[in-house]
Order: sequence, then C-alpha cells, then structure tokens
Amino acid sequence: MWPTVIHILLADDDIDDCLFFDEALKELPIGASLQTVNDGEQLMGVLTSYPVPLPDIVFLDLNMPRKTGYECLAAIKENARLKVLPIVIISTSLNHHMTEWLYEKGALRYIRKPGDFSKLKKAIFEALTITVFNHAQDRTKDNFIIAG
Repeated sequence: MWPTVIHILLADDDIDDCLFFDEALKELPIGASLQTVNDGEQLMGVLTSYPVPLPDIVFLDLNMPRKTGYECLAAIKENARLKVLPIVIISTSLNHHMTEWLYEKGALRYIRKPGDFSKLKKAIFEALTITVFNHAQDRTKDNFIIAG
C-alpha cells in the first residue's frame, strides 16, 4: 500500500528535464508532491532549512551550477540529519568510476536519463517502489543502476 503522498525533491538545472520528470510523475499510479530546485546551493538551502520537514526522496542531477550533485551528495551523507535521505542520482553521464564513487558515498540508485518518456516513467516508478517498500534494504552494486 502506497503512502497517501510521497514528498519528492528534484534537483536539476535543466528546466525541460524538470518538466519531463513532473509529467512522468503525474502519470504514475501514486500520490506525489514534487518540489524542484535548479542548483546545488538551492538544494542544500532547502534541506538545511529548519523546521522544514525532509522530503521522502531526493532525485539529484550531477551536473549543476553553484554546487554539483557530487558535492551535494557528499554534504548530505556527512550531515547527521540528512544522511538518512534516500538519494537517487539522475544524470545523462554514466561511467564505471563515477557510479562506483556514487555507490560508495551512499546514493540509493542511479538512473541514466532516458530520452524516452515511458522509460523515464518506469525508472521513476522503480526508484519510488524501492524507496517506499524496500527501504533501501536490497541495495547492492548489482542493482545500483536502474535501466533508463
């Protein structure tokens, strides 16, 4: 059973990708609220604002201005209040060394941004299902990358 509403925070500097994500999310059979930020400084500002409740999940692009997704992930996982946040990386780049570093830093999953709308919907749904129902308990290097 899905929670009434899943609170999602998307950090991505590409406005078109944010709209694409929002449209995909609206077509999924879940209740969700989406907040977007367009750079790493905004993301960290939102996450460290008290007493604002934390989102249920963060989708994080790697290549953003002012503070990269790499820097944000490291800062989040070093913060006692934030380190429990499920972080799903969503980015166009993909290489073994990068995904290894992201896994070691504590990202929950990695989605390579697909150009196809149905693949994006499927990848978002899979990431949300993993977060809500498995609570990241099945996180392994073998299932770290979600096919996008």
